[in-house]
Amino acid sequence: MDLLQVRDVTFRYPTSGEAVLNGMSFRIKKGEFVVLCGETGCGKTTLLRLIKNELAPHGERKGRIYFSGKDIEESEDNEITQNIGFVMQRPETQIVTDTVWHELAFGLENMGLSTSLIRRRVGEMASYFGIGDWFDKKTSELSGGQKQLLNLAAVMVMQPELLILDEPTAQLDPIAAADFIATLQKLNREFGLTILLSEHRLEDVFPVADRIMVMGEGRLLCYDTPGNVGTFMNQNDKLRLSMPCAMRVFHAFDFTEKSPVTVKEGRTFIEDHFDRKIINLRREDRKSLPMQTKGSEEANKESVRKLRSKSYGTPALSFHEVSFRHQRDEDDVLRYTSFSVFENEIYCILGGNASGKSTTLRVAAGVLHPYSGKVNLFGKRLSSYKAGSLYKNNLAMLPQDVQTVFIKNTVREELGKDYKQPQGLDFDFTKLMDKHPYDLSGGEQQLCALAKVLQQEPRVLLLDEPTKGIDSYYKAKMINIIRHLKQEGMTILIVTHDLEFAAHCADRCALFFNGEITSEDAPWEFFEGNNFYTTAANRMTRNLYEKIITVEDAIEICRLNQRDDS
Repeated sequence: MDLLQVRDVTFRYPTSGEAVLNGMSFRIKKGEFVVLCGETGCGKTTLLRLIKNELAPHGERKGRIYFSGKDIEESEDNEITQNIGFVMQRPETQIVTDTVWHELAFGLENMGLSTSLIRRRVGEMASYFGIGDWFDKKTSELSGGQKQLLNLAAVMVMQPELLILDEPTAQLDPIAAADFIATLQKLNREFGLTILLSEHRLEDVFPVADRIMVMGEGRLLCYDTPGNVGTFMNQNDKLRLSMPCAMRVFHAFDFTEKSPVTVKEGRTFIEDHFDRKIINLRREDRKSLPMQTKGSEEANKESVRKLRSKSYGTPALSFHEVSFRHQRDEDDVLRYTSFSVFENEIYCILGGNASGKSTTLRVAAGVLHPYSGKVNLFGKRLSSYKAGSLYKNNLAMLPQDVQTVFIKNTVREELGKDYKQPQGLDFDFTKLMDKHPYDLSGGEQQLCALAKVLQQEPRVLLLDEPTKGIDSYYKAKMINIIRHLKQEGMTILIVTHDLEFAAHCADRCALFFNGEITSEDAPWEFFEGNNFYTTAANRMTRNLYEKIITVEDAIEICRLNQRDDS
C-alpha cells in the first residue's frame, strides 16, 4: 500500500524565473526505506519540505501530494501533521527548548496528551536511544551528534508513520554518522517505519535502502533498487563519484555479474577476481584526485618527497602548549595543544564531534584567546598583529556555518560589482548572482562563501568542514580548488569529518582527541593504521593490499592485479 504519493509536482520560488521542481512523480510504500540523492542544488530539500506542509516554502506549486490517500494541502486533519516527522540538516535549528527532557516532551505537550502518557513515552524513548545519561543536560551543552540524536528521538516520540530526514549526518563525525544510520535501519526494521532520507554520503545508506531516488535539475532521473541505480549512476559523469566504493571499483571493470554494494561484498569481489602479485602502489603512480588540475601531479610528488624526508620547511602556523576554556569554571577544551602547519602545506584535522577541532580553528584565527601557551603566524605571536593586520593578506577563515559570512541581499553584492573569479575556482556563479545567498543550496553557499573569503588573498586559509552539503562532483571541484591554492603558495588548515576528502587532498592528517593532537602522519600512513577513522577503500582492501586509501587507489591496484581470464 502506498503511504506517500507525489503526482506531477512543479514548484517555483517567487523570485526565481526557473522552476526548482519539474513534474516530480513517485510513490513510497509503507515500510520502505528510500534514499534521495542528486547533485547540489537539484531541489532535494525543496521537495522534502513540500511533503511536510508546515515547512513548505513560499512559492508557486502545481501538482498533488497525498499521504495515506489524503491531499496534504487540502486536508485539515491534524493526524497528517503528527504522522510525518522531519529531521533537519542543522540540529541547532530544530531544538526549541533548553533541556533534553523538555525537548523530548515538547511535541507531546503540543498534542495535548496527558502528563502520565507524556512521561511514559519520554522515558521509553530516552531509554531506547540511550539518552538517559544526558537526560537532564542543557541542550546547549550537547555535541553535534547528541543534538541530532535528540532531534530524532523528539520526532519519534510522537510516533510518526513517515520519517523524513534532510542530510542528517552532514555535521556528524564518521562514527556518529554510522551509528545514526544504524539507528534508522533499526527503526525501519523493528517498527516498520517508512523513511525518506536525503543524503550526499552514500557509502553507509546504499546498503540499507530498499530503493534509491536520483534527482537532477528538479526532475526524477531514476528510482530503483540500489544495484540498478548504481548502473544508471555509472553512466553519468557527475553522479558516478557519489557511488559507494565497492560499486565504483566494480564498474571500473567489464564484469556482468551483480554489483557489490557493501564493503564486505566489495572485498569478496576483489578476492574472487584479482591477484595479489602487486600489493602496493608507488606514490608517484597513484591517481589521488578524481579530477586532476594542471600541475597537480607534480605538486603531489613534491609533497611526497617532503614527507619522506621529513623536511617540511618553515612553520606558517604553530601552536605551542595552548590551553583554552570557554568559562573559568569549565573544563579545558584545548589541553596543552601543540602542532605546526608548514608553509605551502595542506593539513587536515579529524576527530569526533565536540572534541575541540573547530575551537582550534577559532583560536588560530584570533577569534578566541587561549589562557596559556602561544600561537604563532609566520614566526610572530598572533597577539602582536595589531589594527586588523592579521586579516590583511595574512589569514582568512571559512567557518562551518557559512551563512555567517553573508551580509548582503544578493550574491552579486556579496562578491562585489567588480568581482574577478580567483584562478582555479572552478565554479560558474553567473546564474546565482541575483539570488539571495540564503536561497542557494548548501553546496552553492559553501562555494560562494569560499569565493568571498578568497578575495582577502590570504597566505594562510582556515577551512571548517568545507565539503558540508556538497555532492561528490563538487567535492572533486573543491579538492582541485584547494590543490590549486596550494600550488599558488597558500597554506591550508582544514577541519573535516570527510575522510575521503582528507585522503585526497591532505599532505598530513591529524587526529584530535581529548583536547589535543594525538597523532599525525601522511594520509596513506594515517588511514592505514585506523579502524574507524579510515576510508571505505582502505577497509575494503586491508590485508589484501597495502596503503590503499582512495577509490582511485583501489581501482589502480586491481587493474595491476587483473587476471588474464577475467
